[in-house]
Amino acid sequence: MAETQIFHDSQSDLSHKTKWLSKRIVIYGILIFWTIICLFPIYWTITTSFKIAPDVMRGNMIPWWDYTPKWLGWKSLGMSPATIGLESTVREEFVKRIVNSAYAALGSSSLALVLGSFAAYGLSRFNYKFGFMRNPDISFFFLSQLILPPVVLALPFLVLYKELDLLDTHIGLILLYALTVLPIVIWIMRDQFAAIPVEVEEAALVDGLSVWGSFFTIVLPIALPGLVAAFILSLVLTWNEYFFAALLTSTEAKTLPVMVASQTGSQGINWWSMAALSGAAIFPLVVIGIVLERYIIKGMASGAGK
Repeated sequence: MAETQIFHDSQSDLSHKTKWLSKRIVIYGILIFWTIICLFPIYWTITTSFKIAPDVMRGNMIPWWDYTPKWLGWKSLGMSPATIGLESTVREEFVKRIVNSAYAALGSSSLALVLGSFAAYGLSRFNYKFGFMRNPDISFFFLSQLILPPVVLALPFLVLYKELDLLDTHIGLILLYALTVLPIVIWIMRDQFAAIPVEVEEAALVDGLSVWGSFFTIVLPIALPGLVAAFILSLVLTWNEYFFAALLTSTEAKTLPVMVASQTGSQGINWWSMAALSGAAIFPLVVIGIVLERYIIKGMASGAGK
């Protein structure tokens, strides 16, 4: 009888382990499949930068299997091993465009993060009344600014920037980009601040801190994950913005997306050059995401500790 019970228990354990293993295989299989789907455009972009025209047209995908990699795309930018040590006007222009994109993206994201955090903190802690509008209405008003398509704002901004002498300037792009991502920052940070108990700030005030002191020393460290998430999202949106950069700049402040889109002409599209430029544009965002991921984890740990 005991041996039969032991046999049934072992069979039951084996069945549970089999079900657990089957679930894990299915879950990891789905995750791997989805990862391949998400990363495939990046893989396609990077491999295309090493193709020649016939390989691009044939759709060859696997290096050293379907085609032999060449440095055609990077050579056109003066960034191949054979041209990196030589003078190249295209490489100089590429560096200038990437610096312009960095100025615009970092400046506008930082400005939007500062202004958006203050606005979100006020909406999460105080009650406002502007006519018939209350806090939820004000929050929705900010979000509604994203409904307007950029083309509707093209002419007003073009006329305004011409009058203010902001055309083809870094500060002009920074101000405009900050305005476009500000609603997103406000919504992310409003929910982040609302999730922090008011009692934490009240305790800080009892301990002698001012309102600003509690905000900077207590609230912001706890809200760090939201700050980083809002900053990364703003950075990605402003780094990749094309429409206003093409409309409001001409030579000095043109950004990298405009240079990527310019790889078309009467001869067709230079897919290899466009792929090399796109790969170079993706790389800084990947690095920033990897670096700031550590701060998200630190922020979560800090919030738990507080």
